[in-house]
Amino acid sequence: MQASVKLSEMLGIEHSLLVAPMFLVSNTAMVIAALKAGATAAIPALNYRTDQEFRKALTEIRQATDKAFGVNLIVNSSNPYYMRQLSTACAMKVDFVITSLGNPVKVIERCKPLGIRVFCDVVNLEHAKKVEALGADALIAVGSEAGGHCGPVSNTYLLPELIKHCDIPVIAAGGVGTAAQYRQYIDQGAAGVSAGTIFIATEESPVSKEYKQALINYGAKDIVLSTKLSGMPLTVINTPYVQKIGTRANRLEQFLQRNKRLRRYIKMMVYGRGMKKLEKAAFSASYQSVWVAGPAVEHIHSIRAVGQIVNELTG
Repeated sequence: MQASVKLSEMLGIEHSLLVAPMFLVSNTAMVIAALKAGATAAIPALNYRTDQEFRKALTEIRQATDKAFGVNLIVNSSNPYYMRQLSTACAMKVDFVITSLGNPVKVIERCKPLGIRVFCDVVNLEHAKKVEALGADALIAVGSEAGGHCGPVSNTYLLPELIKHCDIPVIAAGGVGTAAQYRQYIDQGAAGVSAGTIFIATEESPVSKEYKQALINYGAKDIVLSTKLSGMPLTVINTPYVQKIGTRANRLEQFLQRNKRLRRYIKMMVYGRGMKKLEKAAFSASYQSVWVAGPAVEHIHSIRAVGQIVNELTG
């Protein structure tokens, strides 16, 4: 497979657009709408509390459309359900798996013999070359413009570097909210574009009306990086509450995370606690809300349908 192959050609779909998997936000309605509009989409396995719920969601998507879709797996110690989720994704024969925040070797070993493609989130060339050598089918270049867990480097630099030095397709992720931005990435040689934030304030999205309204009210200048929630840089809206609690882990948390013996357990604890806080904020109205979003929030002015946004971005 050559880097010039587009995502649409790889998956047999109309547009080279991936509606990104978003923790808590992505649901079956959003995925189905994206697929019916000619894009592809992925859903985080961690959005489901039980394996039964996860299987039910994948079955619902598959029964609604035969278009290609995938799942996102967190492949490090913060996700104790990782191997079970991988087994389910393989058993349900999803079309691709997106790996995040860890070493994808087990995913590649399990998925490739089954014909399931593996796309790996990467934030630098070193990581990209490693997963390419392992057998990844494509790279997702997570730039600093991305929402959620973003990379440290802008895709202005990361995307061309990966395209130049890697021999597998590169999907650009970060900051896409307009057709011009989508086209710019494609013209630069990206095999496809992954977009997330722009799809949070949609009719199909399950988050609270307060969250959706915040996406309309705030802009790119209001997006800040916080390490308090997951222990890793996470983009959030700089609400008064976020300003009050700060965006950096306190000294005790920093000390514990540096302790080699305790690091794994502290990381799991911090991640779990932070995700519970995000879940509460996403689905309820509260002053103590931390809402995840990327700079593409700048282009959200109303609540629209997923299909409408797909058409606008790719039109």
